[in-house]
Amino acid sequence: MPIPEDVTGDEIDKDVRQELQSLPKTLADDVARNLVMVARLIDEDPEGAYGYSKVALRLASRVAAVREAAGFAAYASQKYNEALAEFRAARRMTGSVDLWPVMADCERGLGRPEKTLDMAGAPEVHKLDKAGQVEMRLVAAGARRDMGQLDAAIVTLQSPELASNAVQPWTARLRYAYADALLAAGRESEARDWFAKAVEADRDGSTDASDRLAELDGVEFVDALDENENENENENENNEDEGGNEDQRDDSAASADATAAQDDDKDDDKD
Repeated sequence: MPIPEDVTGDEIDKDVRQELQSLPKTLADDVARNLVMVARLIDEDPEGAYGYSKVALRLASRVAAVREAAGFAAYASQKYNEALAEFRAARRMTGSVDLWPVMADCERGLGRPEKTLDMAGAPEVHKLDKAGQVEMRLVAAGARRDMGQLDAAIVTLQSPELASNAVQPWTARLRYAYADALLAAGRESEARDWFAKAVEADRDGSTDASDRLAELDGVEFVDALDENENENENENENNEDEGGNEDQRDDSAASADATAAQDDDKDDDKD
């Protein structure tokens, strides 16, 4: 797959670059450039990212970072079975539990929420850092909702991290998930309060909490671009109407001139 010339491979994380040092330099550079493309495309073009991840995987399947990148690309493309296989391979190579929450979410994607809940109660969860534990809580709550257990999902999200006033990288998503679960359970007033709290914590716009809050408040946003297009359309229609009126006036004037000429001819004949 083509790679832009400005992608050198030096853009990747230094830990990944260190992993690639086990490869011949030319091969390491090729793998690195493909991994850069995966990271660059994964949000906006998951299928494109998946394509580059397959190239990297073909070149260096024994590198844990490559297996992990392939897993995330497959996950973003909703290829959950393939993603789970790659994450398991990466975990075997590294012995790390960091991928445990996303592996559990793959089980959700495969329609196995019960398996997700089993993983949420596994010893591996206690080895996760705080961010990983919050992520696992979010995934478990999602599994509860998949099973129609709304009240259980709400309870799952209730935690010291949710109650804390401190803003952490996971705070906005946690508050948002809690608000969404409350709303699904018909607790609209509480949901509104938590969407508002999610907005306060969402400094990088990682959720659409502000839109959800506005929707609950009955606020309707008008797209400025659409508004301008409508104005232009109305202006064009007015111009067409004016042009049509001018044509009508011109036709009327021409008709009047022709009538006057005929009258003059009649007068001349009489004379």
